[in-house]
Amino acid sequence: MNDFAPTVGVASTYPKNMPEAHAALPVWNAENWFYEDWPVGQKIRSLRRTMAEGDSHLFNTLVLDIHPYVQDQMFAESEGIFGKRLIAGAFVFSAGLGLVATNCVNAFSYGYDKLRFIKPVFIGDTIYSIRSNLDKKPRYKEMGLIRASYEVFKGEGELVLYCEHLQTVKYRNPADFVGKTEK
Repeated sequence: MNDFAPTVGVASTYPKNMPEAHAALPVWNAENWFYEDWPVGQKIRSLRRTMAEGDSHLFNTLVLDIHPYVQDQMFAESEGIFGKRLIAGAFVFSAGLGLVATNCVNAFSYGYDKLRFIKPVFIGDTIYSIRSNLDKKPRYKEMGLIRASYEVFKGEGELVLYCEHLQTVKYRNPADFVGKTEK
């Protein structure tokens, strides 16, 4: 085990538009971490998710991906190099990151780097993800920049996707970072 802070919400956001007793409850599956609360080196692992055919079709329909490798069983089996249909890489990316996404009210996505589809994922494969906090640095007057890696695995540990997520995260006390920011 590590000495890092808990990875689930432990405090409330105290919304003003609900009963006070409800607003004071900790928010499930949401965090209110600040920049200072994201330790470099911390890792979290997701639950597993089986990539079902219906989910694949729904995703492909939503994003208009009609490539025969993901939509045409007959093509995939007779002409495709894998002999079966793939799960679209964009869906593996979305689902894989969603499995370890935090719902931190103080963090905002800045972008993704180094996205690589390493191995194919097929209908019926089960994936899970590991997020690792790689580094952080003060960036703006009110927010710092966090860089984390996401590794998506299938089966019993075969790496299928890698990327790095950049997030801006609000400081708890911006005065602590005066003169330390890039912008």
